[in-house]
Amino acid sequence: MKGHEGVAKRILDRKDVDPNRPDTNGRTPLGCAAVEGHDGVIKLLLGHEDIDPNRPDVGALTPLGCAAYWGHKGAAKLLLTRDDVDPNYPDKYNRTPLGWAAEKGYEGVVNLLLGREDADPNRPGNEDNTPLLWAAYEGHEGIVKLLVDRNDVDPNCPNQNGRTPLRWAACKGHAGVVKLLLGRSDVDPNTPDNQDNTPLLWAAYKGHAGVVKLLLGRSDVDPNRPDNQDNTPLLWAAYEGHEEVVKLLLDWNDVDPNRPDDGGDTPLSWAALGGHEGVVKLLLGRKDVDPNRPGLSDRTPLGCAAMKGYEGVVNLLLGREDVDPNRPDADGQAPIACAIENGHEGVINLLQARMSMEAADAQPSNQL
Repeated sequence: MKGHEGVAKRILDRKDVDPNRPDTNGRTPLGCAAVEGHDGVIKLLLGHEDIDPNRPDVGALTPLGCAAYWGHKGAAKLLLTRDDVDPNYPDKYNRTPLGWAAEKGYEGVVNLLLGREDADPNRPGNEDNTPLLWAAYEGHEGIVKLLVDRNDVDPNCPNQNGRTPLRWAACKGHAGVVKLLLGRSDVDPNTPDNQDNTPLLWAAYKGHAGVVKLLLGRSDVDPNRPDNQDNTPLLWAAYEGHEEVVKLLLDWNDVDPNRPDDGGDTPLSWAALGGHEGVVKLLLGRKDVDPNRPGLSDRTPLGCAAMKGYEGVVNLLLGREDVDPNRPDADGQAPIACAIENGHEGVINLLQARMSMEAADAQPSNQL
């Protein structure tokens, strides 16, 4: 444990010394040396004919597992020179040495483990998380590259929640990892998790514009695929106010800007309800966006903004000639009634000005 090679050698020279006797944690001298990364002691112990190189501790971590967990490349290299060392031995979490090294970002250790032909690069640990999934989750680009460069690595393998490496990388905003994964022709960019959330949907929801751009660069990506509540990527981006993502999606020819969720609310409704002026402006810039389409409770985007008191959004909506300022909701309340009820004086003034203008335009002319 302390790395005293000379003392270790003198003790090992005694025939009555058991080199595998564990401590109270079930860890052998070899395991202790692996935890601390004492290469010289490891070499001495491996030279002993009675040594068991795979004996696990109480957590089922073998010496190789310990070296991988703590990132000791030299220790891992020494252990892997032994043909009888099992590179796939799982711990109590069913995690292999490769799984731990991939999660923690120890690229050198991962490279050593992948050099063993009998190392399984796809073996999952707890909750079916593979080494690639852990590396993608943590954003370890170098390790992801090592794994995806191997033809025997499955880039689409999901865990128990249906989350693939691409899904995690997209959700976390690891653009470099996403790019590496999309470089594999066999990656499915539309695979949803157990809640029907695709990688694109997660990237849009989180506002990761760089990831969204990469995903939209794939011709097989469906930009309208919704989750289990009919929320599309555009709807989530509008809901969260992610202007750059909304712009990217609206520039895509196949995106439906009016597609509602299961409650009937459109991207424009959600942007108006959230007071996201930039998103509202982008959506209203599309001629095919219906500014009067009602959502939940039959409330229009103008009604939503009036109720919340978002003057900027109300002003943008009133800038569209086809906006109906009088359309009532399910309770029979027009937008101005919602504004009056909630005491939004600025919104009331904007609506009154528009209504007065329309009333004046409706008056018959006295000119011959």
